[in-house]
Amino acid sequence: MLLFQLPEDVLYHILSYLDCKTLSRLSQVSKVICHIVSRDVVWKNIAKGLLNTGITRYWTDIYPHILLKDRVKTAQNWCDGVCKRSTPLKWKTKLLPWIQLDGDTLFLSQAAEIRSYPLRHGCKKIRYNPVKVYSGHQADVCRFVLTDSHLISGGSDGKILVHNRRSDSTMKLFGHNQEVNCIDSRNELIVSGSRDQTIKIWTLASSCPRDLIPLYDRVWSVVINPTLSSFVTGTACCENLSPLRIWDVERFLGTCVCSLGSDFRRGAGVLDMVFETPFHLFTCGYDTFIRLWDLRLSPQKSVMEWEEPHDSALYCMQTDGNHMIASGSSYYGVVRLWDKRLTECLQFFQLSSDLVSSPVYCLRFSSSHLYAALATALHSLDFRHNLNITIR
Repeated sequence: MLLFQLPEDVLYHILSYLDCKTLSRLSQVSKVICHIVSRDVVWKNIAKGLLNTGITRYWTDIYPHILLKDRVKTAQNWCDGVCKRSTPLKWKTKLLPWIQLDGDTLFLSQAAEIRSYPLRHGCKKIRYNPVKVYSGHQADVCRFVLTDSHLISGGSDGKILVHNRRSDSTMKLFGHNQEVNCIDSRNELIVSGSRDQTIKIWTLASSCPRDLIPLYDRVWSVVINPTLSSFVTGTACCENLSPLRIWDVERFLGTCVCSLGSDFRRGAGVLDMVFETPFHLFTCGYDTFIRLWDLRLSPQKSVMEWEEPHDSALYCMQTDGNHMIASGSSYYGVVRLWDKRLTECLQFFQLSSDLVSSPVYCLRFSSSHLYAALATALHSLDFRHNLNITIR
């Protein structure tokens, strides 16, 4: 019996043990073999060990609509830092922008508005006129979050706007006395944090807050656990309290489950947080560290740390659900890529000039692009170009 006369499941299992170069050569034997080798199941083991292929630590696939073979090619460039840079959007006034990605649409806050732009990855520029504008704030938008049905924003006017993405309706929540620095939402739950040192818990069914929690410190970040059972707050660390605290959503008026860490120095505020799984929380901020917390273990110490080598505050970050972290620094628009299996930074990109320094206020990435919002421009890194390996 010839190799390719084997049952498909047996054949795919054998091919899954081959390395990238061998599969590339094998795909050039014939059209039939090329078709077989191009199947996602063949590349899954390889993809699991690379950066940003969309295969998470639990083997789920974030980008099932893109061939895994193509994502493996692009992953080589993420690792090597090979990309094509562009500046698809610029503006004259210095802002504190925030961005979100939803498929092929990019949402960008500019002053008191949030604009959505379609992404055309073959073009260097994003068309100047957005396809939709979300407005209603009387001052700058500080943060916003996307759900399947809503866009929810918090502004420096202290208000929260809940925009229905399927209609033109907007619900206004009069929540805080000062700017809403952070906001998160999952399902029907909304949690907002403010400079007024309070957290408020809302639901989409009511314009009144369900709970109010005084924190006695400015709130910089908040994130809801994927299980919806709790949320985490990150504060400015100006008081004698841990800046990281976990709160129970279901108990009345919010109950603090525990505090994370015990050695934060004064002023080591937490600026961004990401739940990668219900048990794995990533945090970053003014103390120049990215930290991974395993909520199943002792809350006193993080299980892993990565230090920004130039002692810069870390404004934002995102993970790929597996091995990669991308972070944005406070000086010269520096974006860093980290491999969680290493202690040192893997790649870095300086997006602003030496003469004009700007923090990376927010960054987001897809399987092939990274977008970073600075004070006067949106920058793009395209990792599809100059591919290092050939796979037909």
